[in-house]
Parts: sequence; structure tokens; C-alpha cells
Amino acid sequence: MTAPAHRIPPDCLLTLAVPLALEEEILDALLRWPELAPGFSVMQGQGMGAHIELATTMEKVQGRARRVIVQIALAQAHVAPLIGALKQTLASAQIAYWVVPLMEFGRLGDPA
Repeated sequence: MTAPAHRIPPDCLLTLAVPLALEEEILDALLRWPELAPGFSVMQGQGMGAHIELATTMEKVQGRARRVIVQIALAQAHVAPLIGALKQTLASAQIAYWVVPLMEFGRLGDPA
């Protein structure tokens, strides 16, 4: 495995779009690997499209599914190991992910 995540500055943003029913499982899984996902943000969202399963009557009426959006700023070297671990733990065609470059990451309280 690569060096701990806190030693390598994040250079990409991994986004997971997760069905609401799998929220606790995905968060529990991420908490098991702090060396790969040292922290993350969780937001509520909605998904639409050909691959989205509409689970509830309300979702079927609205034509969109409730989702939990999880974003993780991490080093690119940690993306493949984290995705691999998630696939082994929580394989679901209803969990979508994408990775984009992260131009900068910091904290407003950090010295300049």
C-alpha cells in the first residue's frame, strides 16, 4: 500500500453517488480505511437516467431517485485501492463514481 493519505497532498476528487438505502454501509466502509479516505463530505442529492433504479413510489412519480453524494479529496495513488476495496465490500451497479483533478486543497486556517 502507498504512504498514508495525510502525507500525500490530495490531487483529485472522488465522488460517489450512492442509493439512500446504502448510505450507512458506504459510510461505514469508508471509515474502515482512514489511510485511503482520511475525511469526506456527505450531501443529499437526486439521480436521473437510464441506469437509475426508482425504489419508492415517490421516486417513480418524480422520475428521480434519492442519492447520497460522498466526495473525498485524496491522492490519485489512493483512488484505485479505495475503489477496489469498495467493490469488494459493497459491489452495486447502483453506486456510480467519478474522479476529477483537484486544482488545490487547503484549509482557511493554515498559514500561507
